[in-house]
Amino acid sequence: MLDAAAHLKAGDLVAFPTETVYGLGADASNSKAVSRIYSVKGRPNDHPLIVHIASMDRMGEWASDVPEYAIALARSFWPGPMTLVVHRSRLAADFVTGGQDTVGVRVPNHPVALGLLEAFARIGGSGVAAPSANRFGKVSPTTPKAVLDELSDYLADDDLILDGGACDVGVESTIIDCTGDLPRILRPGAVTVAMIAGATGLDTIEEDMDKSDIRVSGSLDSHYAPAATVVLDQSPLAGQGFIAMSDVATPDGVVRLAAPKSDDEFGRVLYAALRAADEQGLQTVVVNQPPGEGIATAIRDRLKRASNYK
Repeated sequence: MLDAAAHLKAGDLVAFPTETVYGLGADASNSKAVSRIYSVKGRPNDHPLIVHIASMDRMGEWASDVPEYAIALARSFWPGPMTLVVHRSRLAADFVTGGQDTVGVRVPNHPVALGLLEAFARIGGSGVAAPSANRFGKVSPTTPKAVLDELSDYLADDDLILDGGACDVGVESTIIDCTGDLPRILRPGAVTVAMIAGATGLDTIEEDMDKSDIRVSGSLDSHYAPAATVVLDQSPLAGQGFIAMSDVATPDGVVRLAAPKSDDEFGRVLYAALRAADEQGLQTVVVNQPPGEGIATAIRDRLKRASNYK
């Protein structure tokens, strides 16, 4: 892992697995390296990046005025699928924050990611800026092959892709704004409202992230989209792709892309199923969304944005 960390230190990009999706990482203190993330992804320069750190002990390097409830959340859910948006320190420069006075910070829960971050810290690195390792607006990758398929034409010879297998969660981290008196969810994920309340003893503000005054990853109306058109909660027609729970029958002539048995499995296989639709040349994918709370909320959020893609 020291070799991959050395590549980061030298200004190269390293795609690495987390428990949520694969990230495209660069030294978060290196403006030229971070600018390559934006170039490779085709990402707007004012769209902020999440800084990944090896442990919560390093949060103070990137954040200032961190409230007690944010510390409680970090103790409860890091390493894990949760990003905290906090007031930035001087180290968190505009090229990472998109010019905002806040920064998103996360400790991922994946042995490869943690090994990389710890090795990077040992050679003097502090944090790794890493959005999902895909072209902007497209489906996030949950396998190393998906990263290669998506970005091979854009990466340089010295950039790396680390193989950590398939991601366990499959949808991006919960983003929580910790700059106010109460935690505010800006993007739903595997860390839920009930979990946040249990860790902090506070009410949680659930706000439409499209109307938030803080820009965060995945906040556009259209996002997470395959080339195929995504249609929600309709009956699929012959020749169309179909994603639904395993107890939902597949009509004749319909291409079944995934039949998860639980909400957790739904999240884990969703992006791979959407990618499979493109690999099979399907023009339309119909998705029956899971109802309820928890990770189902995050799945519906991603599908709403995928279905809005133009």
